[in-house]
Amino acid sequence: MSKKIPNISESEWEIMTVLWGKSPIPANDVISTLQERTNWKPKTVRTLLDRLVKKNVVGVNKEQRVYTFFPLYSQDECQHAEAESFVKRIYGGTLKSMLVQFIQEDSLSEEDIQELRSILDPKENK
Repeated sequence: MSKKIPNISESEWEIMTVLWGKSPIPANDVISTLQERTNWKPKTVRTLLDRLVKKNVVGVNKEQRVYTFFPLYSQDECQHAEAESFVKRIYGGTLKSMLVQFIQEDSLSEEDIQELRSILDPKENK
């Protein structure tokens, strides 16, 4: 059973992306990285960091003069939790419904179809 990952908002996801890219990292580095691609004020970034710490998604190293922040969950773990939450909310928890809709509406290349087959074929034998 995997550990329950708290919900992460879209804005908090931006913070996590920075932390997954490089950590541990001081708040000022998170702020400067995000200011390159958002118009967020430093106070906004600090508030989001604080929220993630309170949710136990981000840890803080307080041993140095400058606190550094690091993710407590991997990007894969968070992506899996988000995908699971999405499937539950939108498709009633049925992954098959979602896949059928995407496959019917999206034009898949022959390469995409082969890749899907290579993933699904071994599961058939189990």
